[in-house]
Amino acid sequence: MTHPTYYAPKGGHPSQDQLLTDRAMFTDAYAVIPKGTMRDIVTSYLPFWENTRLWVLSRPLSGFAETFSQYIMEVQPGGGSDRPDTDPNAQAVLFVVEGEVTLTVNGAPQLLDTGGYAYIPPGSDWTLHNRSDGTARFHWLRKAYDAVPGLSEPDPIITNERDVAPIPMPGTEGRWSTTRFADPQDLRHDMHVNIVTFEPGGVIPFAETHVMEHGLYVLEGKAVYRLNQDWVEVEAGDYMWLRAFCPQACYAGGPGRFRYLLYKDVNRHMPLSLSKR
Repeated sequence: MTHPTYYAPKGGHPSQDQLLTDRAMFTDAYAVIPKGTMRDIVTSYLPFWENTRLWVLSRPLSGFAETFSQYIMEVQPGGGSDRPDTDPNAQAVLFVVEGEVTLTVNGAPQLLDTGGYAYIPPGSDWTLHNRSDGTARFHWLRKAYDAVPGLSEPDPIITNERDVAPIPMPGTEGRWSTTRFADPQDLRHDMHVNIVTFEPGGVIPFAETHVMEHGLYVLEGKAVYRLNQDWVEVEAGDYMWLRAFCPQACYAGGPGRFRYLLYKDVNRHMPLSLSKR
């Protein structure tokens, strides 16, 4: 397949003569974080990471994301970490949008270049370093693993988007497809991170309303997205968070494909008490 090009933020700072009007929105049901908000002034840093900064797109917070956090990591040449995550219950998905990194999981090093995907189970011994001459940028999604008695933890998955065939949605003639990195029938997984692709003019033809919380980062293209009662224009580099049961639909605007990295929580009973989330 053709090697895709994804949008990755570069930071910087707007000039003083720029209008502050933007598309950023934060509501009880959804949030839109446009690419123009990802500037130097809103970056963060993490313990035990060298020559690295990040943009935090979502985090567990009252009235916001409940099940996961999502970062865009920016690692300079020579940067990285031998102790990337100090939470032993945190599982991770990494997806590289620019450059390359060396990921070592349980002693096995792997090179992840653009389009590289890794699922890292909780409690794994892993490190990540940028040994290239260019800046690397990747998404890092974290979720506390919801263990089930009688089910083992998932195995690591390390692959690349170009090696995974997208699956068309039935009845769409290929206009809407999903690249699934983990087997949907593997109930050991309690989250999926997929890539959804719409050809120009493709649509979600009904307002999806369901229990799964979503994080959507637009990798390519543009669309008009339905979020609760609103239609919102989004483009490559924008991020959307959708609360569980928030109605959603979209029209892909063209002229190219509209594609996004999608998080959702799956395969677990609903907690019967708010205190047990």
